[in-house]
Amino acid sequence: QVQLVESGGGLVQAGDSLRLSCAVSGGVYSSSMMGWFRQAPGQEREFVAAIWWGDPRTYYADSVKGRFTISRDRGKNTMYLQMNNLKPADTAVYYCALNRRGYSTVPNDYAYWGQGTQVTVSS
Repeated sequence: QVQLVESGGGLVQAGDSLRLSCAVSGGVYSSSMMGWFRQAPGQEREFVAAIWWGDPRTYYADSVKGRFTISRDRGKNTMYLQMNNLKPADTAVYYCALNRRGYSTVPNDYAYWGQGTQVTVSS
């Protein structure tokens, strides 16, 4: 059974940094894609970044490119999202997710989700 557990959210000021972690257990394969998504109040869940579990290719939304870095440590079964130069527009609940079906930035293609962690950026 797949379980994803996020941690690392919090309240920070604009320009600060945070690192989110996603501990993964059960059923992640080299061909799996892991992703970070976020959802702000009243808005749809949106793609942030993704990485293949089996190789280091990464993908980013334009809004975070150059500021966020996704990575994974397969030995620790953990995925990370390093977020630098945070902006108030980054305020959202951040979710990690697992997709066994290949490359996708669409939330509905991800079958497994964590519970989410709140990130709040004050101006």
